[in-house]
Amino acid sequence: MARDELSELRAFIAVAKERSFTKAAARIGVSASALSHTIRALEERLGLRLLTRTTRSVSTTEAGERLFHTIAPHFDQIRAELDALSELRDKPSGTLRISSGVHAAEAILRPKLAAFLPQYPDVTVEVSIDNGFVDIVGEHFDAGVRLGESISKDMIAVRIGPDWRFLVVGAPDYFARRSPPEHPGELTNHQCVNLRLASAGGLYAWEFEKDGRELDVRVSGQMIYDSIVQVLHAAVDGLGLAFVPEDLAQPYIEAGQLQAALSDWCPPVQGYHLYYPNRRLASPAFVRLVDALRYRP
Repeated sequence: MARDELSELRAFIAVAKERSFTKAAARIGVSASALSHTIRALEERLGLRLLTRTTRSVSTTEAGERLFHTIAPHFDQIRAELDALSELRDKPSGTLRISSGVHAAEAILRPKLAAFLPQYPDVTVEVSIDNGFVDIVGEHFDAGVRLGESISKDMIAVRIGPDWRFLVVGAPDYFARRSPPEHPGELTNHQCVNLRLASAGGLYAWEFEKDGRELDVRVSGQMIYDSIVQVLHAAVDGLGLAFVPEDLAQPYIEAGQLQAALSDWCPPVQGYHLYYPNRRLASPAFVRLVDALRYRP
């Protein structure tokens, strides 16, 4: 059936229900004259008069009454089915895949997902841990998590956490044997726990800044991990100094298991952001996840 025919039948049903061209026109959002023209076109095409018009009222003819009772229920059923599909579309469901580093997954995603998921039982979130740079489009992720300063300009970025900083930390018994460094350059004389970046394959250079001066230091030691959590634990065990996010180290500092050094060389870094392609067609589940993760100071 052509679109014009469907429009004519829809217009006819509106007039038959309202018994008024004015009310029916307002209901379907057209002018009364345009509606009258549409009905006339339908009657001419069928070769039958469907409506009897007087100055005060509109009523259906025998043919019009038969047509109305035949097609109106079908239109109502179609509308009901479309509404049901709309509800299905708007109901958050499906699997969302996110690429994230260990720290972001633990500090940001873990607590927020614990609050989000019980609200949406039909949503599944898969978090893939990777501390390197991941091609989220090529790897078919819905989104990734990175520090704001490292996100490509062609991506949409939503802040999901506050600014934070790395700290150099060591166990008290380590500092009992070795004096704390007073300058980043002195770290080359210390046992340090290294972090290997899985994507690049190299060891992470510790990054410092003070009074506008930036300094990267390549450290060495007996332990190398590819997870920041294990790096932290090695420092707690007294195996050397570690360069770790302050929020991960803070409970151990408060408990007296770690001490910080070079704090004046450790400025904040831009917080974590959720990023995804700007051409992405957002599902209801993804829209709600982004809103749940969004950072609200």
